[in-house]
Amino acid sequence: MNAITQPGVSVIDAIYQRHSVRGFRPDPVPADTLQRVFEQAQQAPSNCNTQPWKVLVASGALRDSLRQGFLDRARAGLPQTPDFSYVGTFEGDYRTRQVACAVALYGEMGIERGDREGRLRAARRNFEFFDAPHVAFLCMDRSFGATIAVDVGIYVQTLMLAMQANGIGSCAMGSLRAYPDLVRDAFGVDDRLGVLFGLCFGYEDPGVAANRTRTDRESVSDAVVFRDR
Repeated sequence: MNAITQPGVSVIDAIYQRHSVRGFRPDPVPADTLQRVFEQAQQAPSNCNTQPWKVLVASGALRDSLRQGFLDRARAGLPQTPDFSYVGTFEGDYRTRQVACAVALYGEMGIERGDREGRLRAARRNFEFFDAPHVAFLCMDRSFGATIAVDVGIYVQTLMLAMQANGIGSCAMGSLRAYPDLVRDAFGVDDRLGVLFGLCFGYEDPGVAANRTRTDRESVSDAVVFRDR
């Protein structure tokens, strides 16, 4: 770990240092560190303290089998069957930011706009979990709606910041909602549990070109309205 990612950095430092990691070293995170990080994340707030999140973490052989299952289905072109609806198209400023993110990522990876095979390989890296030694699936009861999903989002942001403060890189991945039955079968949970998204994590490999990607944020004046009357 470098000086920036030494455990115990402040919350403010973790906020500014956190970025999506898309290439990991194979070293697993020690069990005691995992326990500490997830205990820290469990302090996240939720509506009436319902704590509606359920987190399924795969490592080792289970991680390997899930990775293979996702890859096999993606290569076969099987339709995705997410548990929750997802808005897949963006317009206006949202589309502008989405495109800018893709340009930054593919630029670092050396993938040209017309390189269809390169883009396909980059997309499949999602289902390879970016070689992360651990993958978590963020879940909630399928009867819950958007309001409760917000609580899960608050939880995962707390989790990612706790990881960053403990020297662990992460990448939240909507793509891992694609085949939720694989996840439920792997963990032996029933159909009432829905998969919202995934989170790959481990120690960042600084030699991976995609990890140089950084994106801008809009100014506070563009995102926030302050009024006193």
